[in-house]
Amino acid sequence: MIRKEKGKWHVYSESGGHLGGPYNSREQAEKRLRQIEYFKHKGHIKEE
Repeated sequence: MIRKEKGKWHVYSESGGHLGGPYNSREQAEKRLRQIEYFKHKGHIKEE
């Protein structure tokens, strides 16, 4: 989840925890959110 606070963008978890920021643009915050999602799911793939 991305929120704008005091003119800057912040990334939050769905439960409300702060994950990053402040960022100057929404695009920077979205990039960080994509990075977080990538690494969150990366460990769930089983390799044989």
